[in-house]
Amino acid sequence: MVRRATSLASSRPALPNRQARQVLRVATYNIHKGVRGLGPAKRLEIHNLGLGIEALDADLVALQEVRLYHQRDALRFERTLLGWPEQGQAEFLAPEGYAVAYRSNAVTRGGEHGNALLARWPMGDIGHHDVSDHRFEQRGLLHVPVLWHGHTVHAVVVHFGLIHASRVRQVERLAEFIAATVPADAPLLVAGDFNDWGERLDEPMAAIGLSRARHGGPLAQRTFPSRVPLFALDRVYLRGLRCVGSSVPRGAAWARMSDHLPLLVDLALA
Repeated sequence: MVRRATSLASSRPALPNRQARQVLRVATYNIHKGVRGLGPAKRLEIHNLGLGIEALDADLVALQEVRLYHQRDALRFERTLLGWPEQGQAEFLAPEGYAVAYRSNAVTRGGEHGNALLARWPMGDIGHHDVSDHRFEQRGLLHVPVLWHGHTVHAVVVHFGLIHASRVRQVERLAEFIAATVPADAPLLVAGDFNDWGERLDEPMAAIGLSRARHGGPLAQRTFPSRVPLFALDRVYLRGLRCVGSSVPRGAAWARMSDHLPLLVDLALA
């Protein structure tokens, strides 16, 4: 276990020293419900994901496709070497000392899954807003104020739909939610899996006052698919913050754990 965690940490590119600069490190990661593969080849990755998330050393970790529970998978993996966690995946994945926020987006025959935020800083009241565009895709916004160095940073975790028109409407609902919930002068970040295959969301997000966190070349933030990343589906959008560093951990261990790679960004107040 220790060797694996060390390997994961060493495969993460170094980001600027944030301790002396009051830099907020944010990760966003679609964990694919903690399992990979199909049929007899299906395997449990939630324990490796726990090591990976700890190795990210992020102040905030936005997670998508997080299981609260799943009866069939729990029965399938209960007799494996490490087994299915007894608690929800958000609580299981949180490193020691981190606060946890989780809200379900989708209720299925076997269980529930949704978005989560893990934070090493104190959290305020947790909010949730349904932005489902049609009955075949249940989607929601998880909103958590986080107290960081005396500032309240508002974090919103999202997982947008598979259809572009749905995503545009979800941006509109996000704008309404922000206007009603987040003070206009408060630092804000919106992190998650935007499913924006065609790179068409930056403009509508900019129209509601959110700029994409970028650092490095145009290929640096590709996260999907994890084995050969071609698309930058996982993103962080900002208001009142600026991006001072960015990286995507790569390597066989990261590629194994989910179909997405995590995105890491370092942020400072604008």
